[in-house]
Amino acid sequence: MVSRVIPVKAFDLVVFGGTGDLARRKILPSLFRRFVAGQMPDNAHVIGVARSEFDTSGYQDLVIAALQEFEPELSASGELKSFIKQIQYVQIDAQGDLGWSDLAEIVRKDAIQAFYFSVSPSLFGPLAEKLHQYSISSKSSRIVLEKPFGRDLNSARALNAVLKEHFSEEQIYRIDHYLGKETVQNLMAVRFGNMLFEPLWNSQYIDHIQVTVAESVGVEGRGSYYDQAGAMRDMVQNHLMQLLCLIAMEPPAKFSPDAVRDEKLKVIRALDPINSKDIVRGQYSAVGTEKGYLEAVENPRSKTESFIALKVQISNWRWAGTPFYLRTGKKLKARCSEIAVVFKETPHSIFGPDAGSHRNALVIRLQPDEGMTMDLTIKEPGPGGMRLIDVPLDMTFAEALGPEIGAVPDAYERLIMDVIRGNQTLFMRGDEVEAAWSWTDPVINQWVSKGTSPISYDAGSSGPEDSMMLMHKDGRKWREIS
Repeated sequence: MVSRVIPVKAFDLVVFGGTGDLARRKILPSLFRRFVAGQMPDNAHVIGVARSEFDTSGYQDLVIAALQEFEPELSASGELKSFIKQIQYVQIDAQGDLGWSDLAEIVRKDAIQAFYFSVSPSLFGPLAEKLHQYSISSKSSRIVLEKPFGRDLNSARALNAVLKEHFSEEQIYRIDHYLGKETVQNLMAVRFGNMLFEPLWNSQYIDHIQVTVAESVGVEGRGSYYDQAGAMRDMVQNHLMQLLCLIAMEPPAKFSPDAVRDEKLKVIRALDPINSKDIVRGQYSAVGTEKGYLEAVENPRSKTESFIALKVQISNWRWAGTPFYLRTGKKLKARCSEIAVVFKETPHSIFGPDAGSHRNALVIRLQPDEGMTMDLTIKEPGPGGMRLIDVPLDMTFAEALGPEIGAVPDAYERLIMDVIRGNQTLFMRGDEVEAAWSWTDPVINQWVSKGTSPISYDAGSSGPEDSMMLMHKDGRKWREIS
């Protein structure tokens, strides 16, 4: 099977923070991969913008070094020289006047304009104002924002208000890279493209749903930011919330940006307030020579969680009575992101007690080894009685789609090209962001008012023991992090 590449029109992509870590690790390599794939036209321009004193030649050297580090094989393919010709650079003072007139001369009026704000959220407003002040942007321009989109409801509303002074909602692309993952998009295809699943996708047939985003790394390098955010703000309010919405939403009338996002918003608004007994917060401790959380953030009194597990209920007809269990954490035993849809047991077993109890489970794995498995119950081979076992039907993308498909594209590749195409389906809308903060704010405020501390857990474990009890008390258990 060969993937189809549809070229986009000529564009100017201005990357504010063009010398930063995100640009080097994700944005520039993603653009290079799209260029090699033939999707990025020869007359497209990538304009790096930052405070650093580079000229275009010096910045091109930085881009070459980044691509050789993060895309070594492609960089040796002979395409690098052609790609670099499309790179330009402008030194700019985000809050002053330096460089803005130069940028205004470079950005073309007859090409698609996209402005990627790969900078601190405190600069989103000033950048939007300067683009307007120097007449660089137009009514068809797009701006791309990285999270965090505020740190609570009030700051999110303030940010949305500042941006909307200069750009309409149709021009604002709030990136959540999880939505660009191939497997996440396949979740919608599985639900709405197969008659097999949608009739069963409700509380009558589904026992519970687990969403796990486990990281084996700690907070090193992000300590100052993370200690102000924590797992709830950094992961639950955005990444896990978006996965929850895609799992739980009603079928949209059509696959269009606002139709999809309208249904996601309904899910967020149907979420029950979380009971404190259905939340477990954890903070990893040192094991051996590895630093614990407190040492990593250099704050011995920190009460910020590096792990959180939640039991969530959705009050609507489809999901009433079916719990959603969410967990995410740092320094866990493995890097693993997956969604497990666990179906109910058969109402009556004809095979007797020796056959055991069995449940079908659809497991969507986001990373590593993107793909899906469906656990089916079959007879264990061999003579004698009827002994049942669960076996997976495996669709790991790299195996199922064959070598011609190549590596599964990085999420940023898809999302950046969607920005150029003007497709907002996989981007968060302003009211979605505000609704998510409306749900998470009361929980965070309660922790702050009570001064509660997270439970310690060993680095390299599956998290606090209390998170296991969150499931055990309901007669369920978490899937193994592996």
